[in-house]
Order: sequence, then structure tokens, then C-alpha cells
Amino acid sequence: MSNIYIGYHFTVEPKELGSEILIAELGEAAFESFTETETGISAFVQKDLWDEAILENIQILNSEEFKIEYTFEEIDQVNWNEEWEKNFEPIDVDGNCHVRAPFHPKTDAEFDILIEPKMSFGTGHHETTHMMIQHLLETDVTGLKTLDMGCGTAILAILAEMKGAQPIDAIDIDNWCYLNSIENAERNNCKHITVYEGEASLLKGKKYDFIIANINRNILLNDMQAYIDCLNPKGTLLLSGFYTEDIPFIDASCTEKGLTYVKKFERNNWVSLKYVN
Repeated sequence: MSNIYIGYHFTVEPKELGSEILIAELGEAAFESFTETETGISAFVQKDLWDEAILENIQILNSEEFKIEYTFEEIDQVNWNEEWEKNFEPIDVDGNCHVRAPFHPKTDAEFDILIEPKMSFGTGHHETTHMMIQHLLETDVTGLKTLDMGCGTAILAILAEMKGAQPIDAIDIDNWCYLNSIENAERNNCKHITVYEGEASLLKGKKYDFIIANINRNILLNDMQAYIDCLNPKGTLLLSGFYTEDIPFIDASCTEKGLTYVKKFERNNWVSLKYVN
């Protein structure tokens, strides 16, 4: 194979959900690496595997729900480490939790989480992850059986274990997230996290004291009953992945199923809500 790549640079609106879907579809079409940008993503495919019709079956490009524009260019000798370092910034939450890649310096934060960027979308610095970390930092999860639904890179499951939660199930429908979560759990010396590839049907018959679900509004609403069915009495449900204007829909779904609202965080129009059973 040659070392020459074709790089596509996509602007995506709405960015978060659209980029996730776009990456999933591009991954089926021979694209092998992705980096997050301020307005969307960049995606890279080896020139040997590229032709002008490569985007023909990318369905999201024809969706009326998303506005996506792109340019592409030929790139010689891509340095992936340089790309990752350029696009991956560490996050610091309230001085207590530091999420970083191996190439970032270690701080004296109480909770130091190592995440290898790899294909690098959902690397931990998004507003929703920040707020979920805030919830976790102020919650005593010692000994609680925990679920991280839509775990991504397993950042939240890893922090939960660092704070004493166990056992922990981490679930994601995306194969790359599944594999990356296993790697990141090992990288942080976690002993109590089990990673599964799949969706809410895996929850049937399971019970948890503490559930984390950082996904998106439509999936949360669709799967809410499944989460509540496996939440133990007095259990806690943390939700994020949606906007301020989505709160009435999420809240109605939770309260009509018997949950009690406790608290919310808001950050740049993104929201995270806490409920108890």
C-alpha cells in the first residue's frame, strides 16, 4: 500500500450527532482514520482504496436533518500521531479529574485518566463528558453496581471504578468504541469493568444501582424504559447528550416512569440531568 492518503474535511451541522453517524458510515467505505475539528471532522482514506464515487453510499450526506459540506485533498505521508496531538486536548474538571492522552503531561489531579485517542472522535473533551464527570465527582459510588451505556472510550466507567464503583458494565453499539474501551480500561489498570458490544437489548434481566447514559436525545427517549427497568430502588440515573431545549422531553419521559429529578448541569447549551428512582 502507498503512504498517500486522500483527506476529506467535513463541516457538519448539527456537529455532534451528525459526526458520529458520518464516521460510522465512512468507516464502512474504507476510511480508516478520523480527527475532530471545530466544525466537524476530517477523514482519511488510502489513495489506493479511493475513487471518485467513494461517497455514493454515505446516506447521511443526503439527509435533510443534517447540513454537511466537504472538501478533499491528496496528502502525502500522514503523521497520525501529529494529527492526533493537534486535535486532542486534555480536559481538567474542577481540578479533581484530568483526562489526557499518553503524550500529555501528568498533573496532580486526584483522578488521572489516560485515553489513547486512536480514531479520535469522542476523546473526552466534549461538554457532555465534562458535565457527567462533574456529577460523578460529587457522587459517592463506592460499591455500586454501575452501567456506562454508550460508553465511547469508557472514560466515565473508568472514573466510576476509580471512585470505588464495582462491578461495572460498559456498553457501546460501535465496534471501535467496544475495542477502544477494552484498551482504555486496561490502560488505566481497571479490574472491575466488563465491556460489551451492543445496545439496550443487552440490559434485559440485569440490575444496577447507578446508570450513566451519555448518548443523544432520540436514543435516550427510545431506551428510557429499558434503563428504568434495570435500575434498582433508590438507584441513580445520569443522562446527557442533548440540548437545553430537549429538557422537557427527557424530563417528561423520566418523571412519568417514576423517577425524581435531582440536579442539572448546563454547559454551552448542552445539558446533563440527574434522577433517582
